[in-house]
Amino acid sequence: MRRVLVLLACALVLVSCANVPQESLPVVVSVEKAPQQANNAPEPPANAEPLDIVRLFIKANADPRSGNAASRAFLDDKQRGAWRPNRSFTIIDKTFSTVYDPTASTGPTTTPTPSSAAPDPNVRTVTVRGSVLGTLSADSAFIPSSGPAEQTFQVRKQADGQWRISSPPPPVLLVTDDEFDGNYNPVVVSFYSGDSGSFAPDLRYVPAKPQSGMPGRVMDLILQGPSAGLTGAVKNLFGDGVSLENNVKNNDDGSLTVQLSGLTGVGPDTRSLIAAQIVLSMQTVTSTRIRLLADGAPLVAGHEYWRSSDLPSYNASSSPNGLMTAGGRVRSLSDGAPIAGAVGNGAYPVVSAAQSIDGKRLAVVEQDGDRVRLRIGDLGRDLPTVDLGGGSLSRPTWRPAQIGAGPSNEVWTVVDHSIIARMVLDPNGHWLRQSVNANDLLALGSIGVLRLSRDGTRVAATVNGQLVVASVVRSSDTVTLREPRVLQPGVLTDVLDVDWGSTPDTLVAATSSPSQPVQRLSIDGRRMDAYNSSNLTAPVRAVASAPSQPIVVADAGGLWTATELGEVWRPQAHSMQNADPFYPG
Repeated sequence: MRRVLVLLACALVLVSCANVPQESLPVVVSVEKAPQQANNAPEPPANAEPLDIVRLFIKANADPRSGNAASRAFLDDKQRGAWRPNRSFTIIDKTFSTVYDPTASTGPTTTPTPSSAAPDPNVRTVTVRGSVLGTLSADSAFIPSSGPAEQTFQVRKQADGQWRISSPPPPVLLVTDDEFDGNYNPVVVSFYSGDSGSFAPDLRYVPAKPQSGMPGRVMDLILQGPSAGLTGAVKNLFGDGVSLENNVKNNDDGSLTVQLSGLTGVGPDTRSLIAAQIVLSMQTVTSTRIRLLADGAPLVAGHEYWRSSDLPSYNASSSPNGLMTAGGRVRSLSDGAPIAGAVGNGAYPVVSAAQSIDGKRLAVVEQDGDRVRLRIGDLGRDLPTVDLGGGSLSRPTWRPAQIGAGPSNEVWTVVDHSIIARMVLDPNGHWLRQSVNANDLLALGSIGVLRLSRDGTRVAATVNGQLVVASVVRSSDTVTLREPRVLQPGVLTDVLDVDWGSTPDTLVAATSSPSQPVQRLSIDGRRMDAYNSSNLTAPVRAVASAPSQPIVVADAGGLWTATELGEVWRPQAHSMQNADPFYPG
């Protein structure tokens, strides 16, 4: 019997081998569960009413884990498997409403008639209404907006007596702002600005959980490139063939390992910039050492482990002293004395002024009868007039110079609230007028104030009392302002002045509001915090801000300074009536 069994087994093996092909292609078998499975999400509360089901669905939308499993738990079996939400979503105020829709059909009865179908008690239509605050785009950037939001859901009682959403949910999710803040973390991803030789911030938002995966999410954003709002204004250091060889890994010694591939042939200068970009971008999610590898070797030869302290400074050095205009003269903020030269002795009736970031040059708007004109030159010397004038010129603003390349050679101003002119120094020492394509910005209204960022990639402007940020895109012969975005639309109004904040990703705005005259905003407008209003008299008409310097504002009583949001404003030591303060930039 044993011999018979052995012979039968051999025969079966031979038959099986006859069906095996000589050669086959390898197939990757995925064992990942389909995203629609909500096994790891809690079921909705038992016996929840349709209004509560929809409200809890909106609340759960902010949790993106496991293919939005937390939201799928509120859908019936059919929709749970079919729903494919977009990567982008709309953020609404947390005080939204859910109401039964009296005009919508609640569904047919089990025995419908053509003329008198009774409402189905097992089907309810629920409408969500809220106020839009903005959207999170597919590239993980916040885009501010305003207006009403409305979505309608059909909710059906299931066989087990529980209500579930039975209509296909809209692909664009509604997410409340409080749940968004609780489930997403802001990260500042750095991108290289060839214009200034520095790194510009690109504020993005990534899922907060699991926290251990944050460095990997930041690395994904770096490889994807800048957001739409910064595309063209910065340089993407990574070519199309660059990728992560392995996931970002936490090492036993507490460090992180980032292994890249596809950088063969990339020169040492670019490799050093890539290392700086990664280390700077990781600052918001880790303080540990980062091991950077590329194609099996250290990304930068002889330098395998990195901290932010290992990086050189990529920010242009700024003059530490602020200035102010008062009584037609330019004076020092530190002691109130007029500065040297014609702008300080009253030879020019100065309306406004701006100092280059390195402190070496000055541009002033001078009163010329019933018109104004521009003068540009070296600090402390006579300033020649340039071929630019008008009924009004905004306070000038300087383009940053490349680090180590000498003084800035470009200054901008707005002519008659409608034309942005940039004066460029040619090799022969002449300041020539060049244009800026600002059609997208001007479509929003007339421009009051214009400030170039210290990295040269953006402008902040006041447009019809609103605060707007746009990117600066340079080609070989043109400069264009793109992607203008109104920050805190409908909330922040009557903005009179703006300056770039103490960090590259913040702004400070002065408004005519008596209760909150000075505001600090994130560069995308997602966050806005009010400074203390004590001692200030509305309107606050001017503001000056710079890294490592106190904020200075001007109101009807003079100049005031503060360093923190909650700090009471103190009189500036050398305040003067009608003085306008400014830092280099």
